[in-house]
Amino acid sequence: MSGQTVQSSPGPEGRATVYDYVIVGAGSAGCVVAARLGEDRDVRVAVIEAGPPDSESVIHMPLAFRQLWDSRFDWGLWSEAEPGLGNRRNYLPRGRVLGGSSSLNTMIYIRGNPEDYDEWAAMGLAGWGYEDVLPYFRRAEDNERGESYYHGVGGPLTVSEGRSMHPLVGACIDAAVDVGLAPTDDHNGPTQEGAGWFQFTQRNGRRCSTAVAYLHPALARGNVDALTDALATRVLFEDDRAVGVELLRNNNLETVRAEREVIVCAGAYHSPHLLLLSGLGPADELQALGIEPRVDLPVGHNLHDHPFVALVWLTDQESLRTAMTPENLALFEREGRGPLTSGSSEGGAFIRTRPGLEAPDIQFHFAAGAVPKDAADPPILDDGFSILATLLKPTSRGRVTLRSRIPHVKPRILHNYLITEEDMRSMIDGTRIGLKIAARPALRKMRRADFAIPRSDSDPDVLEFVRRAGRTTFHPVGTCAMGTVVDAELRVNGVKSLRVVDASVMPTIMRGNTNAPTIMIAEKAADLIRGLPPLPTAAAAQGRAGLIAEP
Repeated sequence: MSGQTVQSSPGPEGRATVYDYVIVGAGSAGCVVAARLGEDRDVRVAVIEAGPPDSESVIHMPLAFRQLWDSRFDWGLWSEAEPGLGNRRNYLPRGRVLGGSSSLNTMIYIRGNPEDYDEWAAMGLAGWGYEDVLPYFRRAEDNERGESYYHGVGGPLTVSEGRSMHPLVGACIDAAVDVGLAPTDDHNGPTQEGAGWFQFTQRNGRRCSTAVAYLHPALARGNVDALTDALATRVLFEDDRAVGVELLRNNNLETVRAEREVIVCAGAYHSPHLLLLSGLGPADELQALGIEPRVDLPVGHNLHDHPFVALVWLTDQESLRTAMTPENLALFEREGRGPLTSGSSEGGAFIRTRPGLEAPDIQFHFAAGAVPKDAADPPILDDGFSILATLLKPTSRGRVTLRSRIPHVKPRILHNYLITEEDMRSMIDGTRIGLKIAARPALRKMRRADFAIPRSDSDPDVLEFVRRAGRTTFHPVGTCAMGTVVDAELRVNGVKSLRVVDASVMPTIMRGNTNAPTIMIAEKAADLIRGLPPLPTAAAAQGRAGLIAEP
């Protein structure tokens, strides 16, 4: 079983296979951890994935991402009725395939704001300040822009400029600058604020998921195995030490044992789900479901996410709606170029909506298409463009809880979007600024008709619109947070040989898309697991390399 993707292989109930490390979840983090641990050829690593391999071509075509939602590559999760969104349930696409949500997302590469990481360090989480984590971002990258203080080359993850730069998105950027935002060519550089084009996790115009970048090369080395179509049902313990994982595959229960550690990388919804099933969580709630508590921890608490509202106008300009043509498909297949390389939101902006804020509180995504009100809604059959006002630093908190002790039963997910005054204020102000951007000449001439906007720009009308049309950007974090559930080395409190490595460990959310920070966390975690010293700070590394230091 060496170095392969093992799909639904038959075996008797109770069969045990022994590895040094067992990883649950071959997603944005799990693929990274598996690959890095597997660099030691004397180590055997298993990564357990509930979904199938990522072999279908549709996964690797950027503009086809919506075809992956509500498919066999998606967990098909829904939130509970959200009080702050008019008691509507939100559809929550999550990757159930090698690569996880990095195989389903829109590939935007945003690291967050330096303040986000310095906030973690100020909470007592040593080693997680911005200067501490920047080297791990750089190590992961093979950035088209070349090496600099902020960017790396030669890493597994290709980070590239967009190969589709739609005129509608360009007009949005021009209009944002006209409103007064500074232009920027790098939201991950010296200053996050401003309007400009995004970078993407793409290689030659195709999706560069963590399965593509990390896992498949690791599988080829021969000491890393991917067990696909295998549902992890619980972490196994001997006394207080994690010793393996029970999984269900081909309707058979199997046991995969870990000689060194079990590493849970199942994401902000499923990592707490697995820990709760394993007896780690609020003791009274576990007992009520017939689960024997092992350690009383706030697992599943602190859930937060980036809500957004889409301002949508119809246009006579050609949008991405009609991009799936034989000509564009041929261009994509032949050269990795054209509109099929787009992830829809090709550019955007970061802004502070009011004085006194230390960092941006709103991110705009500019999309060359009419974005539906709900993720599960069918596509809008008309050309349009959208300005997505996204709340970056929500103060509202929700929870992930168990519905049942049966592993197949999906968790209960409640985000509590927009239930605090601060969150409502930022969303109202951000939406109003989005309307101002659309009113500038660069966009006003593109508008044929209003499609989804507030009745007026008054506070009550804007808030009513946000509650009626708001939804999630699919960036859940925080449910196994550092400082409460895990320590600064991502070890689960109260037990041994068990870590969590994914977005669930973020104590507070990033100001920006969360995939790049999740990859960074996994890069750093792999060194923590191996007992390696921290990478030198960016300034020290640049000085030794003779490169230009931070301006």
